[in-house]
Amino acid sequence: MTDVNTVVIVGRLTRDLNTAESREYAVTQSGMYRANISVAVNTRRKNGDQWMDEANYFDVTIWGKQAETLAPYLKKGKQIAVEGSLKQDRWVDNTSGQNRSKVYIVANNVHLLGASGRSEGDFQSPMGNAPAAQQAPAANRQPMFQPQAPQFGQQPTGYSGSMDSYSDDLPF
Repeated sequence: MTDVNTVVIVGRLTRDLNTAESREYAVTQSGMYRANISVAVNTRRKNGDQWMDEANYFDVTIWGKQAETLAPYLKKGKQIAVEGSLKQDRWVDNTSGQNRSKVYIVANNVHLLGASGRSEGDFQSPMGNAPAAQQAPAANRQPMFQPQAPQFGQQPTGYSGSMDSYSDDLPF
């Protein structure tokens, strides 16, 4: 039996992707692009009578053409959806001799969502803001969900009426 290692997160970038000579964005010796980003995912939980906001931070690595294409759009506050798998790196710390490990997400698909969080003029469509020529071919894209069209005269499922009720409070 095969094990399953799949994760999907939707959150906001915690920093701009620095493409100028950094460890965040690089090209390997074989010519493959790599982008390391951090995504904040906000959750709410009830503690007694009050709702508490809690942020979780996930490191994500994007490889190949997708990293190259998305690099100019990966700005702090930008909402993205990431589908990928978890990977654990293990090593021995040379200074202390301690075993160390880090778990991060290796992205298979990254989708640009919503506004960047910088200004209202930055709003982008839910399908992303990359030019159509730079998006993956339709045959290679996998939808994250399959919406069903409402019947005539019905409101779409899950529609609450207004986008103004969403909070854009970010932990950074």
